[in-house]
Amino acid sequence: MLETFTRLLAASEPLAYEQVVLAVEQLLDEALSPLTKAEFLCELARKGETVEEITAFARALREKSIAPPVDTCWREANEILDVCGTGGDRLNTFNISTTVALICAAAGVPVAKHGNRAITSQAGSADVLEALGVRIDLPPAEAAASLRERNFAFFFAPNYHPAFKHIARARILCAERGHRTIFNFLGPLLNPARPSMQLIGVSAARLCQPLAQVLQSLGVRRGMVVCGKAREQDGTVDPSQVPEFLDELSILGDNTIAEFYHERGFAASVLGLDEFPLQFASLADLLGGDRQTNANIIQTILAGEEKGPKRDAVLLNSAAALVIAGRARSMIAGWTLAADVIDSGQALRKLRELQAD
Repeated sequence: MLETFTRLLAASEPLAYEQVVLAVEQLLDEALSPLTKAEFLCELARKGETVEEITAFARALREKSIAPPVDTCWREANEILDVCGTGGDRLNTFNISTTVALICAAAGVPVAKHGNRAITSQAGSADVLEALGVRIDLPPAEAAASLRERNFAFFFAPNYHPAFKHIARARILCAERGHRTIFNFLGPLLNPARPSMQLIGVSAARLCQPLAQVLQSLGVRRGMVVCGKAREQDGTVDPSQVPEFLDELSILGDNTIAEFYHERGFAASVLGLDEFPLQFASLADLLGGDRQTNANIIQTILAGEEKGPKRDAVLLNSAAALVIAGRARSMIAGWTLAADVIDSGQALRKLRELQAD
């Protein structure tokens, strides 16, 4: 059956919802050849995934995940936020999204951080949180309790999506051919805690609008998908050596944004940086390293010791997350709130609370 779908994709035919559901069953079948799976995934990427196909994949894969027991009454009274990049920009910046997640939790926003170990960088969110002393392996019931009681829980992807191990070899085969797959940007759509608010960073501006539409289709009430410029504007960086985009809001140039709110519809825009008190920065100022290096960077930011461009990058992305979470009415108000959370010591206290588990 998967070979039939591969032939349809080769003819540039989109897959219907029912076909995607069947394809997911085949992809998760350990008896099926990884080569057959890889050919399907590569052909889907070559054709280009539609909004409907991405939505169908996300729905079908969510059904296969392990859901943490988040209390229904608590969920109805509290909206849940996730902040995550799809990865793929290969720029090795420090873990900006993870830092933002901790700041938002310190600001009183329930944050369900979904993530994994490093794939395209030296340190993924799981790696850096582990280096910080934050538990990443809480069982589902304990993670749900941490979300409720501490406004933060990490949901380690392999623990909640065990069937993904049957796709791993096919993804490696695709990568060896130089092909990305739909799984390169499905991760943020598969948070097992089902957040109602999401900030997602993508590494290509063309993905902002379609992924925002997917989030809406999946029932997210407030969402923003962003992509930032990675290259300095002064010509000091060889464009052939640096990807064009960051999977975060960037302090280096204009940002593409697609956002929606339950009380108003979908909007696309370009965010300039004129209103923010940014310092001059280059891409080198945002680079990280291994897990311990990045953990040290995050700790200095949360402690208020880092005052340079790394802090600015965190404040800009925190501003967007706090707007999405309904805690700030504008980006500049979100920037100010995030700075206050750091400078008042709230951010570091939140980290210490999570380290105490």
